[in-house]
Amino acid sequence: MEWTDKVRQVKIFMVVVAVVIAIASLVVSNILVRDLSEEEARNVEVWAEAMHSFDRADENTDLQLVLKVIEGNNTIPVVVLDSHGNLQACRNIEVGAKTEQDSVRQVLAMAESMRRSNRVIRVEVDGDGSAADYMEVCYDESLMLRRLAYYPYVQWGVVLIFVLVAVFALMSSRRAEQNKVWVGLSKETAHQLGTPISSLMAWVEVLKETYPDDELLPEMDKDVNRLQRIAERFSKIGSLPENKPENLNEVVEHVMEYIGKRTSHKVRLTVQMPPQPLVVNICAPLFEWVIENLCKNAIDAMEGKGDIRIVAREEDDVFSIEVSDTGKGIPKNKMRTVFKAGYTTKARGWGLGLALCKRIVEQYHHGRIFVKNSELGCGTTFRIELKKR
Repeated sequence: MEWTDKVRQVKIFMVVVAVVIAIASLVVSNILVRDLSEEEARNVEVWAEAMHSFDRADENTDLQLVLKVIEGNNTIPVVVLDSHGNLQACRNIEVGAKTEQDSVRQVLAMAESMRRSNRVIRVEVDGDGSAADYMEVCYDESLMLRRLAYYPYVQWGVVLIFVLVAVFALMSSRRAEQNKVWVGLSKETAHQLGTPISSLMAWVEVLKETYPDDELLPEMDKDVNRLQRIAERFSKIGSLPENKPENLNEVVEHVMEYIGKRTSHKVRLTVQMPPQPLVVNICAPLFEWVIENLCKNAIDAMEGKGDIRIVAREEDDVFSIEVSDTGKGIPKNKMRTVFKAGYTTKARGWGLGLALCKRIVEQYHHGRIFVKNSELGCGTTFRIELKKR
């Protein structure tokens, strides 16, 4: 089974588990809230009867028991009103008013809200059913019950955060595994190239001694050195390169010399550099690879015919390099996508060139590379910015 299938199955499993936990939590919490709400309603009925007994107390009434029931309510907010709606008593009610009149008004407003929620118990005072003699005990949910009602939603949020963190960890591990694969492939490629390159270098030296005047040997020597440089680039992928002060002018000119000899005469290369050296801390072999990839992409975009212009300059805070072409351009919705591994418009491309450029510039040189502008049918300009050290 492929890694992507495994990740997809794990994500689906985690989402299903999260949904099941959330639903179970809601169901159980709702049952608990309902049971506690019924229990509190029964407790209020007992408390209301205790208040009734206290109002009708005589020498035979056990006031100690009645007061114990009344004082035992420390959680449920209650408001006692007479038959005319006047406030008689309240318990476990928090009021923030400054005056007594405002406090009474605030408590009455709470009682009205309790009435609308149908949390009210009417107790007959004289026992004959007269509408004029009764009291109303209005009550609300206790603080513990309200917290319990909100708890499943908090738990659901925690489960959701857990799932998101787990999915992010899976995706990060996937990217890390992919990076290890590419790094291992790069280093193995460099290792495998090392032996034949060394043999070719030795044979070139033998040929130089045997045929010292041969005109093709210098070009062969350049190609072997080129292979050695490519192997060096592959060996640096995945490990922290050693950046050192380099003249950016010379790095760009070296790339242009190589590209110019291997490009059709229909492609015009123009380089604009300042007269003074642009000294910046870079890894020259890797940075040459970036410029080379941008130029090769430009040549492909122009289909082997057009203009490539490279402009390097020193700005206030950065050294900048802009590579422009007269190719077919990039759609606006693809300007960020072009730097993702696997994206390519070529029939036989791997889609790794610009992704590699981005990694070299941003991770190894702490700079920026982006599409400065692009217009379909007119061309594209890539911009590289390197911070001044």
